[in-house]
Amino acid sequence: QVQLVESGGGLVQAGDSLRLSCAASVRTFSTYHMAWFRQAPGNERRFVAGIIGSGSRTSYEDSVKGRLTISRDNARNTVYLQMNSLKPEDTAVYYCAARYSGTWTVAVGATSYNYWGQGTQVTVSS
Repeated sequence: QVQLVESGGGLVQAGDSLRLSCAASVRTFSTYHMAWFRQAPGNERRFVAGIIGSGSRTSYEDSVKGRLTISRDNARNTVYLQMNSLKPEDTAVYYCAARYSGTWTVAVGATSYNYWGQGTQVTVSS
């Protein structure tokens, strides 16, 4: 069983930065692909960014490319989402997700991930 705990959300102004963290309680963290999804009120949960176990490959949703960066520290069992140049449309609950995988492909569908955190709210004011 994998437990995920997100932190780092908050209320910021447009143009500001935030860094989200997700700590995983698992022995073999490097064998799990990790991803961030977000869900705004009334919308479905959508893929934001993902990273494979080694950290050597990442994938991003088009609207966040160049502004958000996913990374991981396998020694600390933690994945990060650095969020720069935040926009009001980035406002959502952000969820960390994990899936056990040895492939080179980052999955973008929510149903591909087996484990989820409780979410952390990010609010960007204009």
